[in-house]
Amino acid sequence: MSSVNTPETPGTPGPVRSVDEHLADILNTVRLLAPLEVELERALGTTLAEDVASPVPLPPFANAAMDGYAVRAEDVARAPVTLPVTGDVAAGDDGSVVVSPGTAVRIMTGAPVPAGADAVIPVEWTDGGTGQVVVGRPVSPGNAIREAGEDVRAGDVVLTAGTPIGPAQLGILAGAGRRRVPVRPRPRVVVISTGAELAEPGTPLAPGQIWESNSYTLIAAVHEAGGEGYRAGIVADDAAGFLDQLDAQLLRADAVITSGGVSMGAYEPVKEALAPLGTVRFDRVAMQPGMPQGFGVVGEDQIPVFALPGNPVSSFVSFMVFVRPALRKMRGLSSGPTPTVRAVAAVPLRSPRGKRSYLRGVLAADGSVTPVSRQGSHQLAALASANALVVIPEDVTEVPRGAVVEVIPL
Repeated sequence: MSSVNTPETPGTPGPVRSVDEHLADILNTVRLLAPLEVELERALGTTLAEDVASPVPLPPFANAAMDGYAVRAEDVARAPVTLPVTGDVAAGDDGSVVVSPGTAVRIMTGAPVPAGADAVIPVEWTDGGTGQVVVGRPVSPGNAIREAGEDVRAGDVVLTAGTPIGPAQLGILAGAGRRRVPVRPRPRVVVISTGAELAEPGTPLAPGQIWESNSYTLIAAVHEAGGEGYRAGIVADDAAGFLDQLDAQLLRADAVITSGGVSMGAYEPVKEALAPLGTVRFDRVAMQPGMPQGFGVVGEDQIPVFALPGNPVSSFVSFMVFVRPALRKMRGLSSGPTPTVRAVAAVPLRSPRGKRSYLRGVLAADGSVTPVSRQGSHQLAALASANALVVIPEDVTEVPRGAVVEVIPL
């Protein structure tokens, strides 16, 4: 049986609600992804699901920090001195070599410090001899030695649950001996674009058509937000066809994003299909761009669905404001509004009263921000020239030049 019910009648929008209310509903609904154990090679970009401790000290033994000679510091206190070289120690040796009083042992970087030695003389401070060596400078005990446990003591927690796993984190997991690790995976997000006017990029345009771009923008945004994005293709303005596509995608999705089909006019397939289910709510949110919004859950597994508007800029801004924080929560990271930084308005700014505006702008190295010249919700080229969203609160209609504003870096 299909996991999405057939619609009866399209829903009607609720009252205008605030950005904060809509985001709060989303964050109260989405759930942490269940942890799973993966090989280290598959852990990049996931979130650690439990604390990891090192079973041994790191490094596990005292070793040389550079190539040189293992000696007793007291034997070179009156350098320059000449010492007989009684052996070599390479990285990976078993540590059976001993440094006797008045002798030196050649040692390579990473090799275990021989018993009896308490310092390493860098090769640059010597004549590099093999049978005997002239040491030109004295050293203190411990010179050029990495002591056992200097980085991590046995039993120390090296990474805590909730840590995003990047290259450095993979390194310490491997260094602590872990081959597999429990993680919260990258959310699998399916993107469905709707609209009879849409054509695949690379195909000829028929009269009245445009090339579909939203899914490519949203898939890239999903990847940047730490998810795995899957493009499900274009659905025409047909509610039944949309439901069939949605139902087919739920098996591989932790979340679904749709673009288009949520406005007040006719031929709005997403609203027509989902509103009657009673689990997806469609609202007018007090923001510009991006006023029409839908959110809820569908299917037996209660998969979150983000129904975003179809205008390209509106769709992208909606992702940054609503979807990105939700993906962070699903990944086990701290959730809340998308972080902002402060900048100085380089020119006066205007915003409609009662709506939170997200002006596309260019954030400069000097901390100033300038809006791009075209702010239409359909103007994708203008969005592509921006590197920030300037956030103007609902109760502000004018921002003077030089005022401090909040900015979402892109």
